[in-house]
Amino acid sequence: MRTTLPDQGTDWKTLREQLIDQGKDDIDWRNARTAVYVFNAGEDVLAVAKEAYSLFQSENALGPAAFPSLKRMETEVVDMGLSLLQAPEGAAGDMTSGGSESIFLAVKACRNQARAEGRLARGANLVLARSAHPAFDKAAGVLGLGVVRVPVAEDLRADPAAMADAITPETLMIVGSAPCFPYGLIDPIAELGAVARDTDTWLHVDACVGGYFAPFARMNGIELVDFDFAVPEVRTISADLHKYGYAAKGASTLFHRSAEQREHQIFNFDDWPAGGMHTPTAAGTRPGGAIAGAWAVMRYLGVEGYREKAKLVTDTRQKLMDGVAEIEGMHTWGDPRLGLFAYGAEDFDIFAVWKRLMERGWFTGLITDPRGIHLMLSPAHAQVSDEYLEHLREAAAAVRSGGESAADTRARYA
Repeated sequence: MRTTLPDQGTDWKTLREQLIDQGKDDIDWRNARTAVYVFNAGEDVLAVAKEAYSLFQSENALGPAAFPSLKRMETEVVDMGLSLLQAPEGAAGDMTSGGSESIFLAVKACRNQARAEGRLARGANLVLARSAHPAFDKAAGVLGLGVVRVPVAEDLRADPAAMADAITPETLMIVGSAPCFPYGLIDPIAELGAVARDTDTWLHVDACVGGYFAPFARMNGIELVDFDFAVPEVRTISADLHKYGYAAKGASTLFHRSAEQREHQIFNFDDWPAGGMHTPTAAGTRPGGAIAGAWAVMRYLGVEGYREKAKLVTDTRQKLMDGVAEIEGMHTWGDPRLGLFAYGAEDFDIFAVWKRLMERGWFTGLITDPRGIHLMLSPAHAQVSDEYLEHLREAAAAVRSGGESAADTRARYA
């Protein structure tokens, strides 16, 4: 039966108990056994984000004249992101609700610029590696564009030559990931930049996962290829604050190389009785709490705090990768250097291993091509890495000796 609004209200104590009960079947991410969906940087960071969000939970960034505080905080968050990603003078950006919206707005700006310049041809499309995020397909579908996905190279990164071959006069944008979600690998952005230059296409870097992680990993001595605005051909970058920026959910950023380019992202309308409507993002109302939470967490951690969190993650990732390599027949896919990696097995079913780990409370992702277990690590995982490796060794041994399979297992993120 359909739920109806109760005739009388319920006291908060009862409702709070009901809310806690509602979540009894949810994963308990606080125990650090979850390596997807949640980025746990510690109770102190969670508290900062929570209190900052609550202080501005009713404020609306749609009205900067009414809430200039949100405009100031958003500007500062964007400026800090632009600085981290080596943006030139004159670069610009906005906060959005998440990576999908950031990607949507980048594709929209690219399409609108092509339209304004008379270059929007029938059959306009994007070219991206098979490892690129499905948000590009979602954006293209809304905006009436096609998508051409290209196989990755042997190292599981985007293949610039293959992508160049897929470009046609109708291609508007090519995409590189920093890193891609399935494998945690940074695509060869500089080489993609050369393709973009030679074909006069827009290069977008999807750094939704790595935008607020890779700069600090690099400061800590992790060797990374160029992936940001240091590559001259990069036009836009998406980077999520609610991932490794450790902000509350609903916070991402989209950056443009120039303010002039950003104008193609903006929605302006004044042909209605209530006056002009000007919105930089897909949303009208934008929650002030998400902006305040991001601002507060960035200020709270600072460069030193982010570097410390990044080191915890990369050290844990290396420890887990080394542990995987010590198990006969198991290995990591590619050469990941940030906080994500996937590992597989040669002569036994890795999905059966995943199933056994799930039964012991480890909630992680999967990849299907090649088959593997997918981990997106947070600082909190440093506390449980030894226990995870112990359970992994036991699961692998059981699957190998028993010839178990889990052919019906599927990797899904929805």
